[in-house]
Amino acid sequence: MDPFDGPGSPRHEKQEEAGRAESRSRWARFSSWLECACVVTFDLELGQAIELVYPQDVKLTEKEKTSICYLSFPDSYSGCLGDTQFSFRFRQSVGRRTSRLRDDLYNRDAPVTLQRETAHFFGYVYFRQVKDVSVKRGYFQKSLVLVSRLPYTHLFHSLMQTIAPEFFEKHEPCLEAVCNEIDQWPSPIPGQTLNLPVMGVILQVRIPSKFDKPGGSPVRQTAKENLLPVPTLLPTIHELDLFKCFQSILIHLQMLWELTLLGEPLVVMAPSPTVSSETVLALISSISPLKFCCDFRPYFTIHDSEFREYTTRTQAPPSVVLGVTNPFFIKTFQSWPHIVRLGEVKMAGDLPKQVKVKKLSKLKTLDTKPGIYTAYKTFLHKDKILIKRLLKGIQRKRPSEVQSAILRRHLLELTQSFIIPLERYMASLMPLQRSVTPWKTPPQIRPFSQDEFLSTLDHAGPQLTSLLRGDWIGLYRKFFRSPNFDGWYRHRHREMTQKLESLHLEVICDADLLGWTKDKSEVEVVDLILKLREKLIKARRQQLQLRDGVMDKLDSFIASIISSLPADLQIVLSTGASP
Repeated sequence: MDPFDGPGSPRHEKQEEAGRAESRSRWARFSSWLECACVVTFDLELGQAIELVYPQDVKLTEKEKTSICYLSFPDSYSGCLGDTQFSFRFRQSVGRRTSRLRDDLYNRDAPVTLQRETAHFFGYVYFRQVKDVSVKRGYFQKSLVLVSRLPYTHLFHSLMQTIAPEFFEKHEPCLEAVCNEIDQWPSPIPGQTLNLPVMGVILQVRIPSKFDKPGGSPVRQTAKENLLPVPTLLPTIHELDLFKCFQSILIHLQMLWELTLLGEPLVVMAPSPTVSSETVLALISSISPLKFCCDFRPYFTIHDSEFREYTTRTQAPPSVVLGVTNPFFIKTFQSWPHIVRLGEVKMAGDLPKQVKVKKLSKLKTLDTKPGIYTAYKTFLHKDKILIKRLLKGIQRKRPSEVQSAILRRHLLELTQSFIIPLERYMASLMPLQRSVTPWKTPPQIRPFSQDEFLSTLDHAGPQLTSLLRGDWIGLYRKFFRSPNFDGWYRHRHREMTQKLESLHLEVICDADLLGWTKDKSEVEVVDLILKLREKLIKARRQQLQLRDGVMDKLDSFIASIISSLPADLQIVLSTGASP
């Protein structure tokens, strides 16, 4: 036996790496949508256990497997019989490889709220529990889970409704066939309408783009080819039925919007993982188009790897929104400032019964009644017109999707009224375009001054676009201390810095570079080449939006200048060229 061929040998490791690379390219399209599909079952000896992962060569760490196992089953308090769908979110293990270029290309054009997660996975679950006398416990219990870094809640739950019932009948061959079909799908590209065939159905979806008008209805392209079967059009890939999610807390929507905007620690206690996950995701989406920059867990259990981190009493609760179903959490979260306890929706005549705001001191018993337990006082007044309109809509049997559209429009306008003054002030910090010259480093963006911003509100504040009255300045002051402001500011600052870089490259491209080099020493010319080359590498890495032809013209200039230099310098500069 050749000692260089055994396990652990360099040749063996190279072969394994080559095999992994081939597998990655084999599942490249699949992995642009999903990380993997898992089947989780209940084992009498082991408890929840992963029965199957597909594609089979996907590497999940033990910690990730444990998270998927525990989060894929409702806890025993939920009493979910039949089929149940819900979502969860958990941390990726440190050091996981991702396709950086693919993520950058997608995230560059996607709305910030729909960007690929870099540190977390979403799990989209279809759980079945039915009586089965052939099983020792008397019940068949199994979950099919799609694991993804994309927050496409509606798309993946719709996909599950198509594939899961068939999977429970036909098992592994069915899942293998579905994964192979998904591997034929085009990659999600913001702004495009895609046809996604699966199990004899074609799902037609449009991937939102950051260039879409907020709240607008994008033009839906119809396929030019005559597709059979006729595509099933999904009107959204991510939006939830907001009205259904908020129906028992409608009169407190203003408070919940503020708590989410400010990144306050918030626990949603719900009767099932479905209600828990939908309510948390609805809260997160309520501040769209602003990205929620804190952690959030649509379904959280005592087995979660972050359980101790989030329930310690030695420090203030973290900025996180947790969805839970286990009544044990009532005792655990007594020190948290805001707890939403939801029950089954009850009707008071034609209207869903609205929960009340209660004192935190009343949260001590395990049979705590539904309510919002908080001492929080809102900065803004309630929008009574909206509440009356929604309640009247219930009495008139207005469809839930119409009620949701009214709610979504209200929340969008409220968030935009809050964000527009910030955006306007941020834009004023950008240097003037005429101050960007080819021979100097781009000018700096002026620092953000909270006091200067607040002084602009008298003539350019939210009152220009919102009828809501209240302490807007107090709300902004608190927002400045939240992770959501930090995330928004960093993102906008990065965008503005990249815009300055783009402008600088364009003015360099328009300058007479050859004329500049004529009376310069070799050292100065080489310095220019190295700096230009560095800027071009950075521009390509950051996928900067540039005028057509800028990069090619600068590449040509560098090549022509190098060719005019002495042979020894040409060799040095050629070997240092970027690939």
